[in-house]
Amino acid sequence: MPSSLDELPACVRLEAHATARDKAVAASDISPGSVILEVPSMVVLLLSSDKGRRCDFCLCSGAPEIRLAKCTGCASYWYCGSQCQTLHWGSHKKFCKRLASFMASVDFQYLDAHEQLDALLHTHLIAEIASNASSDITAKQLSTFMSLLPGPPHDSLPIACPMSVGADVHQILEALFTRSGNNNFAIHSHLNTIAHGIFPLASRLFNHSCLPNAAARYVIRRGQSVRMEIVALREIKATEEICIPYVDPALIESRQQIFELTYGFSCTCPSCNFLSTLGSIPSLPVSEAALQKLDNTLQKYCFPSSDIDDRTQFVGLTLPDLPENLHPVLCESYLSRLTDTFSRSSHEGSYHVALDVGLTVLAVYLLIYPKNYPQIGMHLLEMAKTGWNAVIATEHDNKHQVPAKTSLLKRARVYRNLASNILEVFGPEGDPAGPLEELAVLKKLLDGEP
Repeated sequence: MPSSLDELPACVRLEAHATARDKAVAASDISPGSVILEVPSMVVLLLSSDKGRRCDFCLCSGAPEIRLAKCTGCASYWYCGSQCQTLHWGSHKKFCKRLASFMASVDFQYLDAHEQLDALLHTHLIAEIASNASSDITAKQLSTFMSLLPGPPHDSLPIACPMSVGADVHQILEALFTRSGNNNFAIHSHLNTIAHGIFPLASRLFNHSCLPNAAARYVIRRGQSVRMEIVALREIKATEEICIPYVDPALIESRQQIFELTYGFSCTCPSCNFLSTLGSIPSLPVSEAALQKLDNTLQKYCFPSSDIDDRTQFVGLTLPDLPENLHPVLCESYLSRLTDTFSRSSHEGSYHVALDVGLTVLAVYLLIYPKNYPQIGMHLLEMAKTGWNAVIATEHDNKHQVPAKTSLLKRARVYRNLASNILEVFGPEGDPAGPLEELAVLKKLLDGEP
């Protein structure tokens, strides 16, 4: 597995960039679904919401046959077995017995939630380097990490749990701090964020785009350190730059501020360039009737025939082509309203409402996300499951409902097949099982197989 700039994958080379330090370009044509880069994590930090539910080393979730064991030293870290605890102990022992008092300190409690996460991630990073600096892998990762550009200047350095470190590590603490905040990734399983981690080579190679041609997925296996894979979302031609998303492109109104404050740059991708021409995004209408009219207009714009079939490719929808009367749909609150309604309606059994709102969500996703973006596939999978639930709900209706049931079954199959087209490109991600297995089960149900 490559972990330094001397070990670049054969399909990637670095070239000069007009504004960034350099860029990773395809050395040859790369097909959709290909793994461009695979790297191990340098450090990972489980989110507090998953504490006690996942192993703090390998990030695997607890299972009925595996009971997570709590670290008796700090009572804050959990492991799925002695193997993971032993593998983690080299760095964890550096702060284990001091962690509780550090997290209870006024300085730590005063921090915002994201600043607390930064402080704990810094703690993990310092402990890893102090404990394993002699390791070849850690040394290469550290060398690559120190070559990363620091983030924007801050008034003060983030704090970290006190620990004993050598003079060589102490000398680079400030350099570590200024790089870890803007060079860590949200680790997800089945596209749900569960942790943050540092993967130096991925940070070093790939620039950001809100219309990326590649994305990160994570391999989570019991007893192993987490691995990142950068996967091509579509065909990438030789000499084309390989870009990944640093933040969710759906954060249309706030992403430029995030780029400037966290990463110190302004994004100039086609999507952001178009948004800059708008000035401010028009406000959403207030009345429910006006919002419903906006939903209907957007659906008609994105799906003019209203008959989506398995051959639908979902290409050609771009923000610059969006009519002015639809610009309000770019408000972040518009998508939040839709996704909340879709989720609530699906869970409450209002399947016809969910399917209608879900189609509007799909329209927004197709406008803001690039081809084969995994969130589009996940939403289509949820649409397919909602369609199947709607079919089941009509099982006991009278014969006059048969045409409606047939129509629902057809729609569910279409959504399932379209989801498969996208998620099979992205591939298996996170914990074992997941969306690809759900698709296989759903296919059997929709096709009437035993």
